[in-house]
Amino acid sequence: MKQVDSTLRAAVLVSGGGTNLQAIIDSQKRGDLKIQLAVVLSDKPQAYGLVRAQQAGIDSVCVLPADHADRDAYDGAVLRHLDRYRPDLVLLAGFMRILTPSFVTRYLGRLLNIHPSLLPKYAGLHTHRRALEAGERWHGSTVHYVTEVLDGGPRIIQGRVPVLPDDDVDRLARRVLAVEHRIYPEAIRLISEGRVHYADAAAWLDGSRLDEPLQFESGS
Repeated sequence: MKQVDSTLRAAVLVSGGGTNLQAIIDSQKRGDLKIQLAVVLSDKPQAYGLVRAQQAGIDSVCVLPADHADRDAYDGAVLRHLDRYRPDLVLLAGFMRILTPSFVTRYLGRLLNIHPSLLPKYAGLHTHRRALEAGERWHGSTVHYVTEVLDGGPRIIQGRVPVLPDDDVDRLARRVLAVEHRIYPEAIRLISEGRVHYADAAAWLDGSRLDEPLQFESGS
């Protein structure tokens, strides 16, 4: 897969179905994203994200944790695969592993994640259940730069959805996922156009520090 007009090369890391990967692929095909998707890598051979990559003509790689002695050895193997593709961006899209400091350091400022909460609320797992139990009126998702602090890197954009009276975890999760499909490609677009970048441990938009993330609000 080659695009002569692309400005950035991206690698995408997935562990599951890869719906955010598909949203990125679709945005690229529509011409909204001027990037080259160089490789999709997974830690699980059954991840449907690998199938999505193959269907789109993107190189795909599976690196099994069981084949490596520990986290450092595993991340070193992943880095060696990524080095072959020279990505400008590494996009975590449901990659269910905590990266080692050496991995984060290698790609600091070029490593993005999407997390299903309105960070800094509800870092970690089970975000939808926690939001419901807390009686939140709003929930959503955040695209952020990855640092060594789990889910604590500079935020770029958030998508918000109202928490409805009849919501359960599954219904809320579906609406949050739909918002993710909007905001992840948007964050990548802003970076690919040079409007957003990482510097001095912060995200910057058009030369101004983003002390609060951009906001996208869904009414449903």
